[in-house]
Amino acid sequence: MNAASLNPFIFVRARFQLWWQSRLPLSDSVLLTQRNVYILPTRPGLMLALTLMVLLVASINYQLNLGYLLTFLLAGSAITGMHVCHGTLRGLAMNLIAPSAQFAGAPAIFDVKLTNTRRSARHGIGLSVLDTPGAQGGPHWAWTDVPAQGSATVQVAFMPARRGMHRLPTLTAETRFPLGTFRVWTIWRPAAQLLVYPAPEPEPPPLPPGEPRAGAASAAARVQSSGEFDSIRSYRRGDPLKLVMWKKAAKADEQGNGLVVRDAQQAQRHELWLDFVQAGSLDTEARLSRLCAWLLQADKLGLSYGLRLPGVQIKPSSGEAHKRLCLEALALC
Repeated sequence: MNAASLNPFIFVRARFQLWWQSRLPLSDSVLLTQRNVYILPTRPGLMLALTLMVLLVASINYQLNLGYLLTFLLAGSAITGMHVCHGTLRGLAMNLIAPSAQFAGAPAIFDVKLTNTRRSARHGIGLSVLDTPGAQGGPHWAWTDVPAQGSATVQVAFMPARRGMHRLPTLTAETRFPLGTFRVWTIWRPAAQLLVYPAPEPEPPPLPPGEPRAGAASAAARVQSSGEFDSIRSYRRGDPLKLVMWKKAAKADEQGNGLVVRDAQQAQRHELWLDFVQAGSLDTEARLSRLCAWLLQADKLGLSYGLRLPGVQIKPSSGEAHKRLCLEALALC
């Protein structure tokens, strides 16, 4: 238990923030109006107000006409800045661009499009994940200007806690333009969700041996010393070019040494299964991490592979759609 959790002010603030966020609607697009834009003076703004009070008292006490002029000039500038600051966010439209799936352990980045319909630009608009009381590091802001009758895209990042389906965090947008004496902000709860895949094991063992196909009278496939599934072999002169794995051709020299091709006969007799049970005597998350690494390796080699998980079995296939289906199954296991 850290000191932040023992602070009653932080505890009350966190509870109030959770209650407040629960009242906000879930939406992937929001139009900022007077109903959802808030304004308060900043610390420099409070210092300016205190300075104006001192100037006003001094001017009244000593009957200084220039003091009155300076006081009212500064007060008028502050009031004008307040209206300009509030108008910078008011009327702005924010739309979430659907995020793509990410791997655990890496920051999840998604885009937010800001649209300005008025004839003047909007300056100094920041977007960030809403700060959680007691969190370390504080929010990381992404700042932009939105041109007149145009749009701008801002990238926001956050770190998912673990694999699975996650709702995007609550966002906040703010501006202190033009004087910095007022802070105008809004709070937005996106409805979109982000799928987080398991983090691939950094140095996984070789792919598991292939299993004989149903009705095939041959022994289980062996794992070659290269650690690759044995439906892959070295290139031989005369092999059809359609069997060459061009994704690995960069490793070959001028004589073709280093090229690999698919062994069609082996591929017909055996099939590669990535099995949760065969992933070693590890905990669940470590097994899923190893399966993820195997899956990416098999896809990179262009192999046809299947996936077995507790309660889930995906038949062997290949291609981008099959890879995404298997990664989704790993994320939601």
